[in-house]
Amino acid sequence: MTKASSTVNSAPRRGTGVRDAAAQATRKAILRAATKVFAKYGYDGGSVEKISKAAKSYDRMIYYYFGSKEGLFIAVLEGIYREMDEAESAIRLDADRPVETLTEVIRFVHGYYRKNPEFVTLLNTENLHKGRHIAKSLRAGEYSSHAIAVIHEVLASGIAKGIFRGDVAAREVYLLIASTGYFYMSNRHTLTAFLGEPLETAEAVKRWEDFAVETVLRAVSAGTSIASTAHA
Repeated sequence: MTKASSTVNSAPRRGTGVRDAAAQATRKAILRAATKVFAKYGYDGGSVEKISKAAKSYDRMIYYYFGSKEGLFIAVLEGIYREMDEAESAIRLDADRPVETLTEVIRFVHGYYRKNPEFVTLLNTENLHKGRHIAKSLRAGEYSSHAIAVIHEVLASGIAKGIFRGDVAAREVYLLIASTGYFYMSNRHTLTAFLGEPLETAEAVKRWEDFAVETVLRAVSAGTSIASTAHA
């Protein structure tokens, strides 16, 4: 009898850790599927049915984890912002090389938009809705504040060295960098037709990125010749 009890007690149990891991896996699968579906069909066309099918899950699981379709869309937006924030954190800030570091930040932003077209598409979708979903997020501000903080640190280093102007705000520099990268990527198809030349070739992309770097560096320059770094 004792031996039998020992055998039963030593059998593996499906504990809360296993259940939590399964729940997290389901939630992540729904988020991944929702990101692709919303990017392809927009908010209105991205139905709960399409998302649950793509996630190989059930409609009720979406409501269980996210409360509503809107709750899921907000989670998707938070997710893409968080992923960019995490990627930005890998940029090495070098206080002794503010020009080179700012250049790296600009190239990172441009490159990120190109490598993550769903990021741009989802933001386009949210802007069509006048930002009413992301405005309900309690986390979005965390990601933007970090990006601006990075640029602020780079600018402060350049100002201390007399390389950058002292009257330039990190917020304005951030908006300039974001707009030069986002607009080009977001409107590349219509601009290609409008201008009559392809904008997605490696040569065209590099030419625009170099120009954007030079533009930002000239905007923050204290008068010294630093724009040549744009093509380094």
